[in-house]
Amino acid sequence: QRSKLKSIAATLSPVTQIGKGGITDNLLKTLSDALDAHEIIKVNILETADDDARNLAENVAELLEAVPVTVIGRKAIFYRYSSRDKYAHLEF
Repeated sequence: QRSKLKSIAATLSPVTQIGKGGITDNLLKTLSDALDAHEIIKVNILETADDDARNLAENVAELLEAVPVTVIGRKAIFYRYSSRDKYAHLEF
């Protein structure tokens, strides 16, 4: 399933970026809304971020109750099943 999610995310553009401001409530709301809309998102983690990319991705995933699919370089991919009605969910 993880490789399928990675292949889907390969064509995605990053939704937002995490920088020196770190993980804020506004950032979490933006990411949560994006996950509800798309189920899978990609995020850039800038070099100015307070922590390394893997730790930030794990923290964000935990706060969003999402799955950190992978971290490649400074890009993180997150997945969370959408609770929206009449949504075409990703197929595995």
